[in-house]
Parts: sequence; structure tokens; C-alpha cells
Amino acid sequence: MDRVLTQEEIDSVFRNLRDQAAEEDASRKATPYDFRRPDRIAKDQLRAIHLLHESFARSLSSSLSAYLRNYALVNLVSVEQLSFMEFSQCLPVPTCLVSLAMRPFDGSAVLELNPTLVFPILEMLLGGNGKSALRPDREVTEIEQSILESIFRIVLHDLRDAWSTVTEINFTMESFKTESQLLQVLAPNEAVVAVSLEVRIGESSGMMNIGMPSIIVKMLRQKFDQQWSMRKSESTAEERLRLLRLIRPANVQLDARLRGPSLLIEDLMNLNEDDVLTFDYSVQRQIDLLVNGKLKFRGTPAAVGRKKGFRIEAPVTVLE
Repeated sequence: MDRVLTQEEIDSVFRNLRDQAAEEDASRKATPYDFRRPDRIAKDQLRAIHLLHESFARSLSSSLSAYLRNYALVNLVSVEQLSFMEFSQCLPVPTCLVSLAMRPFDGSAVLELNPTLVFPILEMLLGGNGKSALRPDREVTEIEQSILESIFRIVLHDLRDAWSTVTEINFTMESFKTESQLLQVLAPNEAVVAVSLEVRIGESSGMMNIGMPSIIVKMLRQKFDQQWSMRKSESTAEERLRLLRLIRPANVQLDARLRGPSLLIEDLMNLNEDDVLTFDYSVQRQIDLLVNGKLKFRGTPAAVGRKKGFRIEAPVTVLE
């Protein structure tokens, strides 16, 4: 039957088509969401945690170098959010796992030290040089665990100092395990902030991993905002004071040099008794004082009793 549609019917058809298209577009944009995902910490807070543990890595490098009397370098590799199951699956077996209390908060963190670091450290603590090529593929004994407690105390001390800029957390050891399956401190799906650090001590290197409950870190969001909104100049001054305290015990080499003309080896070999060398260097002219091979001061030779000395008269601000 032939029938002419009214304008109202035509508008209704187009309106229905637009509604169907909008519904289809919304369904295509929707993506499944897994509520077990640990994405519960803001990115800016994660960046603040990254900066905090960079400071921890620098401090730990100095502490381990002094305690082990060997060159130690700690580098922050990554800071990410994982489930505790994913975190534990990334750890080697066997390994050294320590459960950490986080007072005054009700929760536990995990500290892991790779076997590639544990046995060289044990060798150094027992008087060796840590360069043994043999790396035992076994669990750490109870006696070795007690020896390693001093290393863990140093790590926790520096970790506590690093977190003190945000809030006071007293990290203490609760238990020691060799497999992550035996350390039931967190639920498998519980979110953790995983901090990975590369540790180099002498010729040995390995990873140290820290897992902290995300819920505790999230509770500190406001304190993170207060800390990292402080003026940059204040933090720089604190950093300079900290570095100054670290380098105070360091030794430097001082050389007072009289820089004169050069001489051929042939002419030097032909020198005889009573020969006179002319340096063309005025006695009134200052000589250079080098600190670790770099020109820092100028002054004149001096005598202190029967000993020779050097009197500093002017600093050198521009390296020549």
C-alpha cells in the first residue's frame, strides 16, 4: 500500500537511528576492568617515591662502602605497582627474604637480597675479598643469617632515614625466609609498591628488591604532597650538608708545584756538577697548589720549624 510519511514520522526514524549509533559507539569504547589491578597510587606520588629511593640508594652506597671497606654502588632501577604474587614470582629461588614491620603502621614489607650478592658479602664479612668465582646454589644457613643481620640493619637504617623526610617509619626485621612461598605476609592479590635496586660491591653485582603495601603508601598521600612541595632551595641546602658530612673523612692529595721551562732528556743527562739551570721564575711569584691534580690555590713556600710548608695566599676560582 502506497503511503506518504509525515514529517514527524521521518524525524522519529532519524532520531532512533542516532540513538542506536550512540549506544553502539559507547559499547565499542568500553573496556573490561580487573578490580584486582594494583593501580591505586597516583603517578605524581609514584614519582615522589622514586625520588625518595634515589636518595636512599646514594646513602646506602656510602654506608656499604664504609662498612665493607670496598667500593659499593647502589642504583635505583625501577619503582612500579604490582600484586604481591607478581612481585614474589620475580624473585629467585632460593634467596634471602626478610619480613619487615613498619611501625607505627599495621602492615609488613618485604626485603629481598639476591644470592649473587649474599655470598660475596658473607665472604667479605669473614675476612675475604669477595672475588671468589664459586657461587653456592644453596640456602643460607642460620649462622650465615646471623652474620647478615648487620648488613640488613645498615639497609634498614638508611631506608628509615630516607622515609623520615615524609614520615617516621621504624623498619624492623620480623622473620627470615629463603622462598617467597614461605613468607605469607601479604595476600597474593594485594597491591605492593615494588622498588628494585642494583647493588655493585667490588666485582660482584646483584639485585635488592623491596615490596611495600600500596595501602600504606596511599595513606601517606597528603604527607608526600607536603614534602615535595617544599622549596627547592631548602632541599638543596640539606643535600649539600648531607654530602659535606659524607666527604669530611675523605683524604685528598696536595701538591705544591713550581712550574718552569721544560728540558730535553738529552740535556738532563749531560748535566754536570756546578752547572746552573735558569728557571726564569721570580722569587716573588706565587707557586701553584694542586688538590687531587686540580689547581685550587696559590701561595708561597714556608717553614714550620724543621718542616717545609705552604702558605695559602689566594684561592683560584677559575681552573687554568
